[in-house]
Amino acid sequence: MKYHRILAVGAHVGDMELTCGGILATCAAGGGHIATLALTAGEKGVPAGQTVAQYRMQKVAEAGAFAGQLGGASYVLDYPDGFLPDDEEARFAVCDVIRREKPDLIVTHHEKSMHKDHAACHRIVKDAWFYAALPAIERELPCHFAPLRFAENWEDAADYRPFEYLEVSEEGFALWQKAVQTHWFVTGSASFPYFEYYSHLKRLRGIEARRPYAETFMRLPEEVRLIGGL
Repeated sequence: MKYHRILAVGAHVGDMELTCGGILATCAAGGGHIATLALTAGEKGVPAGQTVAQYRMQKVAEAGAFAGQLGGASYVLDYPDGFLPDDEEARFAVCDVIRREKPDLIVTHHEKSMHKDHAACHRIVKDAWFYAALPAIERELPCHFAPLRFAENWEDAADYRPFEYLEVSEEGFALWQKAVQTHWFVTGSASFPYFEYYSHLKRLRGIEARRPYAETFMRLPEEVRLIGGL
């Protein structure tokens, strides 16, 4: 794993833990540091018998439990699930976490999604990534730059094309499978087999990469180029 500090930013608790949890766990297993940032808790998918407020508290705890098993940090902003504001306040909140965590890789959602919060998160993070790198934008902490990648998510499938494959180690895969089950919806939701889908996807992408496991990512359009000589 060439990355030693990874920040994964999702619209909801669980988004990044599923989609890029393999490289987060691989980074952690190799002695690196990871952090997750959820812009909302994702509390509207509340199980029967719980209130939205109760489930929000549970989701925040689940984010902390996942990151804790990887020896990392978790952040959950206070925005309501389904109503993530696409504004400057959210951009600067993400900017500040980038500057605090100082990652050498940032991962977030692909730009097109069936979920409005995912699409808004992409726009917010892309601008926050720009703000965080600019010395002229004065915040509490100094500027910081890291590469930006976009994770593979079944809800963000429109125009997603696997471009960069990052290997998930066998130790990382086992750690991810254990840690991700701290999220109730991953194993308890009847709407989609999240654990099975993402476990098999990591194996499928690994086969394509001639590795046991892998995750794929897209880059910014201006970075997708092949440079060679005669």
